[in-house]
Amino acid sequence: MRKISKRAQEENRAGWLFMKPAMIIFVILVAVPVVVSLLLSFTKWNFLSGLSGIEWVGMKNFTQIFTADRKFKMALVNTLIYALTVTPISIILALLFAYMINDKTHLRKFNRLCFFIPYISSMVALAAVFRFLFRSDGPINLLLTQVFHLSAVPKWLTDTSLCRIPVICVMIYAGIGFSLIVYMAALQSVPKELYEAATMDGAASFRKFVSITLPMLSPTTFYLCIVRLIAAFKAFSAINIMGVSTSAPSLVTEIYGNAFNSYKFGYASAEAWVLVAVILTVTVFQFWGQKKWVHY
Repeated sequence: MRKISKRAQEENRAGWLFMKPAMIIFVILVAVPVVVSLLLSFTKWNFLSGLSGIEWVGMKNFTQIFTADRKFKMALVNTLIYALTVTPISIILALLFAYMINDKTHLRKFNRLCFFIPYISSMVALAAVFRFLFRSDGPINLLLTQVFHLSAVPKWLTDTSLCRIPVICVMIYAGIGFSLIVYMAALQSVPKELYEAATMDGAASFRKFVSITLPMLSPTTFYLCIVRLIAAFKAFSAINIMGVSTSAPSLVTEIYGNAFNSYKFGYASAEAWVLVAVILTVTVFQFWGQKKWVHY
């Protein structure tokens, strides 16, 4: 067995010393709450009753979620709609915009900044802006009445068939910036020789994009699909601020309502673990399917 030198031992001790603050924070704020949440998911507990009010119910919470809770099923359907619309649209738009401003264009840095600002902006502020845009007397309905001469304007925020649209719009608007910056970084790594060879063979721009750019960016697209899907499944601020958490709730708003409005912490914990299972299932499915279209 190789003997570790004294200097290496001192470096190891120093490394563990620097890691301790982060490990303590992780244990207190992440690990312990995760374990407590898992235990609470098998209980019935009203927070106001104190620790003495905890009642062990086993799998009853999960049984109720999948058999009797219509609100949870509606929230699950809404969440899937948000995820399956926001993720592909935001990624496709980000790819197109990144491809267009990747070359030597005017105000290239300014354009990147304009696309990235919504991502770093507060979702609360963005949701408030979009709520103003989509309200009954807002600019969008004003445009529909003045330009398209509609007699009856849509009730975007109150109509249950339309209230998802403003949420999807603000989530797409906020998510394009991150995907665009990642795509622009990935485009820099695509070998220029491939485009030069394709040009010599007479390939058009669209052919280059389909045959070179898309396959070379497939690992980046795979990464963004995972990241953006998880973000869509955790949607909360936009739905809550825009006031559609009752008509078009997501899983997170449903969990929040049961925990902090109804004080059903055990049931909310069970719902949270169902959300974890959904995200894990979708992620595993993506890793299984990526072998068929991702080129490394």
